[in-house]
Amino acid sequence: MVEKVFLVGPRGFCAGVERAIKVVEDCIELFGKPVYVKHEIVHNKNVVNDLEKKGAITIEDINEVPENSVVVFSAHGSPPNHYEIAKKRNLKLIDATCPLVTKVHLEVKKFAKDGFKIIYICHKNHIEAKGVMGELKTGIYPVESIKDVEELELNGKIIYLSQTTLSVNETKEIIEAIKKKFPNITNPPKEDICYATTNRQAAVKELIKKVELVLIVGSKTSSNSQRLVETAVSAGKKGFLVDSVEDLKEEWFKEIKNVGISAGASSPEKLVQEIVEYFTKKGAEKEELIVLEERMKFIEPFELTKIKKEKTEN
Repeated sequence: MVEKVFLVGPRGFCAGVERAIKVVEDCIELFGKPVYVKHEIVHNKNVVNDLEKKGAITIEDINEVPENSVVVFSAHGSPPNHYEIAKKRNLKLIDATCPLVTKVHLEVKKFAKDGFKIIYICHKNHIEAKGVMGELKTGIYPVESIKDVEELELNGKIIYLSQTTLSVNETKEIIEAIKKKFPNITNPPKEDICYATTNRQAAVKELIKKVELVLIVGSKTSSNSQRLVETAVSAGKKGFLVDSVEDLKEEWFKEIKNVGISAGASSPEKLVQEIVEYFTKKGAEKEELIVLEERMKFIEPFELTKIKKEKTEN
């Protein structure tokens, strides 16, 4: 029987996710139903389902949005041509792209303009990577493994950038391989893996010192949640990704005395607490393990602030 449950912090919603969810809620309040959202606003099915109940409609193709409608672009970022399509269709566009993802888009454009070839460390099929790579037709080279790096043949000015939600350890190994092959490569001006991804992985590394099994609350589509599971498993611990308490399986906990719980950056705290309750009702103790505090906040998109101001004045 599980005797103790450790809740590690930081966990769950990051500033970018909180901002994106609020953008959709504010748009529904300002413009009424429906509000279209291009791609899942964040990669958590419970969040998406809750917003759809309030009046959001999630679509994948910007052309599916009726002309003159309100559309929110998801937190993961979008390629430039999607903005062009939105303009042609006369859509009222509110961009909920996380500012830390926008930073990478701006870096790509800046360094390409300055004549750099860009090695982009990413998961090639992830929506964030597709948006970033959409900034350039040529001159950006996606890599997701050391093998990919070894196959590169580049010369001239080179810089590396990365997706914001990658494994810190895995990315470090790829960066080492890049620097070994291209000794004169330019480092990015600032780390691209976001603070929330880095902090949650660091917290799980502390959590695994106290437990035999780790539960990560998050959806399979969530890159940062998947990386948290990998962090636990790579350290020799049992690790499972669960969307909710309904995904728990009794056989996981045979001969397990200490369970650790964290949550991906797009996972609501209420889902975490439901899982904690599952164990405490069976007699387990609960203990909070706060590794560090987060105080990051992002302001809402400028276009939303402008619309709110106009409505107030009228």
